[in-house]
Amino acid sequence: MLLTWSLSRFALKHSQDSEEEEVELDCTNDTVFTKYGVAAEIANKSLKGVVLNCKAGKNVLELCAFGDKVIRLQTDKVYKSKKMQKGVAFPTCISVNECVCHYSPLASDKKAPTLKAGDIVKIDLGVHIDGYIAVVAHTLIIDPEESTVKGPLADALTAAKHAVEAAHKLIRPGNKNSDLTKAFQNISKIYGVNMCEGTLCHQMKRFVIDGNKVVILKESHEHKVSDITFELGEVYAVDICLSTGDGKPKEMDSRTTVFKRVVDSTYRLKRQTSRAVLNEVNKSFPTMPFTLRDLSDESKARAGVIECVKNDLLQPYHVLYEKDGSVVVHFKFTVLVRSSGTMRITGDAQGSALFASLKVDCDKEINDELKKVLALSTKRKKRRKKKRGKKKGAPAASKE
Repeated sequence: MLLTWSLSRFALKHSQDSEEEEVELDCTNDTVFTKYGVAAEIANKSLKGVVLNCKAGKNVLELCAFGDKVIRLQTDKVYKSKKMQKGVAFPTCISVNECVCHYSPLASDKKAPTLKAGDIVKIDLGVHIDGYIAVVAHTLIIDPEESTVKGPLADALTAAKHAVEAAHKLIRPGNKNSDLTKAFQNISKIYGVNMCEGTLCHQMKRFVIDGNKVVILKESHEHKVSDITFELGEVYAVDICLSTGDGKPKEMDSRTTVFKRVVDSTYRLKRQTSRAVLNEVNKSFPTMPFTLRDLSDESKARAGVIECVKNDLLQPYHVLYEKDGSVVVHFKFTVLVRSSGTMRITGDAQGSALFASLKVDCDKEINDELKKVLALSTKRKKRRKKKRGKKKGAPAASKE
């Protein structure tokens, strides 16, 4: 379920922020819930803005820079206290065709592609307000030749749509991450696609975009995770990435440009350039992922990150690719586990707005196992407190 938020309606006084610093509050708290809502609205607006600008002839570098600019302009309009951190939680990445994720080129990158008709484009971005994060990713087709999509692309889009729905309905208190992984594998078999190995859905906390509780899309000998149980008050970034290829994306020749500071890691860097880069990261991007485009000197940044990554001070988000000719689709949304139900606050994978003029014709039929999952409700009824009746043989209350 998507929520519509009003920024002006939820502009709160910053005197409430001091209360949040004393105790780690979750999305069941009204103030925190509001901040997630504002972040989600900006993420959805920013995504839509990038989508509307994704046209044949547009360069990917310009589109990524545009997405980040929109996020900053929108976050500047809300919560105007200088003490509050807000802005980009994940830099805008635009990955085309066989490119799976994390492509966000630099100004010096002469190979940044220009979009053309028929390209399958994946847009990925994130926003935070006071450390409360909303992320979103979407897939679209540039100027499709026909209004109806068929074949492998239709299979992949339909599989992704059902994977999004299944995740939304299965993330609820008491369920386990293995429930989702099982559903994802069932969907993969139905539609003849592969979930991309290594893709994780992370729990998010304040200033933490990749918490320890995770869901894996596809288990293998190399990729396994510990069992976890979903709990009330948790927030998850649900990352659905699948392919008509073998589902084993690899690095190619594209430069990694997106990184994140490893908060609990320290090392005495030897190179002056590396120390300068790390100091700038610590000051400007202490917790959230960033792109080298945002550092003051791109040339020094490219050189300085090498030693930082080598010594585990920065975590790289590698640009990954599937095999040539593979169809890759990517959707991501943010869910809040609330007492009233699991609330989906970002994303539009079903295409009610962004795919309005595009029909997907898939002839695959879902099985009974998936039907049961899709039939689940995302809302939860409040338990009524039972009235205590009189005990048998108890004397009647005396009237005074």
